[in-house]
Amino acid sequence: MLFSPRPALPAAHYSLDDRLLLAVNHARGPLLDAAMRFASNRLVWFPFYLVLLGWLAWYFRRRAALLLPLLLAAVALADSVTSRLFKPFFGRLRPCHNPLLEAQLYLPDGCGGQFGFLSSHAANSFALAVFLWRVLPAGRFRGLKTGVFLWAGWLSYSRVYLGAHFPTDVLGGALVGALLGWGAAALFARLEARRRPAAGFPGGGR
Repeated sequence: MLFSPRPALPAAHYSLDDRLLLAVNHARGPLLDAAMRFASNRLVWFPFYLVLLGWLAWYFRRRAALLLPLLLAAVALADSVTSRLFKPFFGRLRPCHNPLLEAQLYLPDGCGGQFGFLSSHAANSFALAVFLWRVLPAGRFRGLKTGVFLWAGWLSYSRVYLGAHFPTDVLGGALVGALLGWGAAALFARLEARRRPAAGFPGGGR
């Protein structure tokens, strides 16, 4: 489908956030459209989440009884804080609902809800990535650690590409998620140290 944006307003009317959004959104193509829609679709990642949770349960063994609830709590809190607190409190319209920008945007995946600050996708993915980075042993599983950060970055970028969020929505969501992931991992380390003072952290469940 051809996309013909209306004539843009003078540059002075756009903030840096607006200009970055438009630059990302207009750098488009059919393959990118498919890749970004795939990244933003939460349902397609459920098999990955299930495999990851199963592997963590196997690797950490008894310690997984503490680790998995903390991981799930960090991700759930990231989603809840961004969706139920930040979005209604700040009431910042998504780019695709913004009267100044909506006619300039290419929307291959529709628009979504009314408010966009902060991005829940970014918060959830970075909560998971930072938590795994902190709890998995240093120097091991580098591929997995790198992969989850690349995945979180790809997912977050897709939200800007699709016109669903401003760059600052995504950056703010990533920061909130990273802090929650870090906090959950730190709590895991502290509780583990109390339960097994002689055990080092991070480490496996062997």
